[in-house]
Amino acid sequence: MTLSSSYQPEEMKGQSSSTLPDDGNNKSDGGVAYGDISGTRNTEDVEFRMDLSDDLLHLVFSFLGQKDLCRAGSTCRQWLVASTNENFWRCLKFENTRISIQNFISICDHYPNATELTMNGTPNSDALVIHAMNSLRGLQTLILDKGHFSDVFFHTLTSCPALTSLKISDSSIGNGIQDVTVYHENLHNLQMIKCRVLRVIIRCPQLQTLSLKRSSMAHALLTCPQLNVLDLSSCHKLSDTTIRTAAMSCPLLASIDMSSCSSVTDETIRDIASTCPNICMFDASNCPNISLEAVRFPKLMDLRLESCEGIVSASMTAISYSVMLESLKLDNCSMLTAMTLDMPKLQTISLVHLRKFVYLDLRSPVLKQIKISRCSALQDISITSNVLQKLVLQKQESLAYLSLQCQSLLELDLSNCDSLTDSLEVFNSEGGCPKLRSLILDNCQVGLELLDLGICPRLSVLQIEAPSMQVLELKGCGILSEAYISCSCLKSLDASFCRNLSDESLSRTARSCLQIGSLVLSSCQSVAFDGLSSLHLLRHLVLLDLSYTFVTDLQPVFDNCFKLAVLRLSACKYLTDSSLGALYKESALPALCKLDLSYSSVVQLDILNILAQCTNLAHLNLNGCANMHQLVWNRSYCNLSQKSVNVCSPSPLKDNEKDVYLETGHLLEILNCTGCPNITKALISSSANCFYLSKINLNLSINLKEVDLACGSLCMLNISYCNSLEFLRLKCPRLNNLWLLACSMLAEEELETAISECPTLEIMNIDSCPKIRAKDLTKWHAICPSLKRIQSCV
Repeated sequence: MTLSSSYQPEEMKGQSSSTLPDDGNNKSDGGVAYGDISGTRNTEDVEFRMDLSDDLLHLVFSFLGQKDLCRAGSTCRQWLVASTNENFWRCLKFENTRISIQNFISICDHYPNATELTMNGTPNSDALVIHAMNSLRGLQTLILDKGHFSDVFFHTLTSCPALTSLKISDSSIGNGIQDVTVYHENLHNLQMIKCRVLRVIIRCPQLQTLSLKRSSMAHALLTCPQLNVLDLSSCHKLSDTTIRTAAMSCPLLASIDMSSCSSVTDETIRDIASTCPNICMFDASNCPNISLEAVRFPKLMDLRLESCEGIVSASMTAISYSVMLESLKLDNCSMLTAMTLDMPKLQTISLVHLRKFVYLDLRSPVLKQIKISRCSALQDISITSNVLQKLVLQKQESLAYLSLQCQSLLELDLSNCDSLTDSLEVFNSEGGCPKLRSLILDNCQVGLELLDLGICPRLSVLQIEAPSMQVLELKGCGILSEAYISCSCLKSLDASFCRNLSDESLSRTARSCLQIGSLVLSSCQSVAFDGLSSLHLLRHLVLLDLSYTFVTDLQPVFDNCFKLAVLRLSACKYLTDSSLGALYKESALPALCKLDLSYSSVVQLDILNILAQCTNLAHLNLNGCANMHQLVWNRSYCNLSQKSVNVCSPSPLKDNEKDVYLETGHLLEILNCTGCPNITKALISSSANCFYLSKINLNLSINLKEVDLACGSLCMLNISYCNSLEFLRLKCPRLNNLWLLACSMLAEEELETAISECPTLEIMNIDSCPKIRAKDLTKWHAICPSLKRIQSCV
C-alpha cells in the first residue's frame, strides 16, 4: 500500500467534500458533524490518497460507525465515494446530536433507502421523525429515546407502510389529556418502555410483540388478535380489571409478563389461563395477591413467581399440573415452607432466599440446573435427576439430610453446611452419584461425623473440611487422584481401590488428620515410599491395610507406627526376602497382634520366623501363600526358654502359668492357611508353646499330605478338600469341631487313631470321604464318646 499526495482536482475546488449539508450547529462533543465530514480541511488542502481497491475499502469501512465514516470521507475522493455508499447508511443513527431540519431533510433525501432510524436525545425529534416517515418509504425499524411525541406522530405512522418495529423509551406521549391511539396495519413489534402517557389504545392487526414495561398509563385497550408476547411489567397504575381485559382480548398469547403489577389477583390469572390456553411463559413476580389457587396452565414451560408472598406449599399443586414446565423461579417467596414436585420436563429451578423453606423433594429426569441459596431454614433435600452435572448448596446452615439420585452428577459443593449429619444418602451402590468427580465439604463443622462415598468411580478431586468428621469412606473412588482432607477429628479413613491416590495426597491428609487410627489403602497402587513416610505423623495409627499394593519397602511402617496392632499385606506381590525381616529380627511393631500375608510373595523362612519370634501375634493369615511348602513349628524354630507348661491339660491356665506363657509362649489364636497350593506338611508340636491357638484352617490345600498337631487349646480344625491328605495325627484335648470334607485319600483307620486323642470332639464332617464309613455310629462313639454329630452323605 502506497501513500501519495496531490492537490485537489480542479473540478472539486469550491465544493464541499461531503454531500451532507452543514448548518454550523450540528457538532457533537468535539466530533465531526454529520453535515461536515471534511472537518477542518478545505479545498486547498493537500489530498492524501490511499491506493486501495474498492472492495477492500468497502470491507474496512463496514466496521466503522457513521461518525468515523464521516471522518474517513474527508481524507480523499476515493474514501469520500466509498464512505457515502448507501449500504453503510441503511441505519441512520442520531444520538445526542443537534441537527437542523434542513440537514435532516438533506440526509433523508440522500439516503432514501434507509431501513432503520434511531434518534436518542435529539432535540425536536418529533418533527424530524415525522418528516422521516414521510420521506423514507422503506423504513422498517424506528427507535426513539428521550423525546416527546405528539398525537400527530402516531397519526403519521400510517404514512410508513413498511414499518414493522417501533420502540419508544423514556419519552412523553400525547398531550396528557386525550387517549393516544396507535394504529398500523403491518406493525409486528411495538415497545413503549418507561413512557409517560395517560391512556393508550393499540389497534394493530398484525402485532405479535407488545411491551408497555414501566409505563405510567392508567388504562390500556388492545385490539391485537395476533399478539403472542405481552409485557406489562411494572405498570403500577394498571388495574386488575384492565390487565385482565387486555390479556383476554389476545387469545393467541404465548407469553405474558405482569411482574410488579401489584393489583393482579388469582381470579385474573384463572381467566387469562382459560382464555389463552397456549401460554407457555408466565411471569407474575412481585405480585403479592396471587397464590395460583385453582390455576391451570397446561402448556406452560417457563414460570416466574419471584417475591410472591402468597405462594405457599399448597401452590405446588397448581404448578404440578403444568406437566410441560421446563423452568421455574421461586426466589424470595417468603411464605413457602415445603415443596414436593414430580415434573417430567423441568430443566432449571431457582430457590433463593426462602426464609421459611424447610423441605424439598424434587424429581425430574431432565433437571439440568438447580440454584439453592440463602434458604436458612432448609433441613431436608431430596433430588432425583438423570442429567444434573453440578450442584452447589453452599451456606445451607440448617441442612441436615441430603439424598441424591443423580446419575450424571460431576460436582457437588456442600461448603459451610454446618448441620450436615450422617444422613447423607449421596453415594451408594443402588444409584446415588456414580459419576461424581468433585466433592467439596469445606467447613461442615457441626453434625457430619460419617461420610460414605460408596462407589464413585468418576470422583477425581475431593475437598473436605469437616472438623467433626470421624469416619470417611472413599472405597471405590477409582480415579481419585487429588484429595484435600482437613478433618481434625478423623479416626478412620478407607481409601480402598483409589488406585490413583498420590503420595502427596496421602502426606497432605496425614498432616491435617493427626487422629487417624485406621487407615485402609487396599489397592491404592500409587502409594509408595514417600507416602508411607508420612505415617510418622499418625501417632494413633493402630490399623494399616496395604493389601493389593505395589509396596516393596516397609521400613517407614516399622520405624514409625509403634502402636500398630493390625497390618494387612494381602496380595502384596512385590515384597522381597528382606521386606519383613524387621518384624522378627528387630522386634518392630511391638503392639502388632493381627498380620495378613495372604497371597503375598513372602517366603517360607519368613513365615516360620514370624511364627516363632512374633509372640504377640493373635491372628495370622497365610492363605494362598505359594512359597510355603511345609508348616513346621516346633522347638527348633522357637528360641525360647525351656520352662515347661502342660499344654495338653484341658483345664484353663492358672495365673502363674499365664506369667510363664507371657515369657515363653505365643498369643496366637487363629491361623489361616486356606488354599496354600504347595504345602505338603503341617506340623505344630507342643514345644511351640502356642497355648491360645484355638482355630486352624488348612482347607483347599490340595497337596497337603500330612497333618500333625499337638495344640492344647485348639477348638476348630478345617482340613476340607485336602485331596492328598493321608496322615492325620491329633493331640488336641479341646478340639470340638473337625472338618474333613472331601478328603478322598484319608483312611478310616487313620481317622480313628487321630480322634482317639480328642476327648471333647462333638462335630465331625466326613462328607465325600470315600474311605471312611459313617454308618457305624456305635463304633465312632466308642472311639470318641463326646461325639454328637457326624455329617456324611454316605
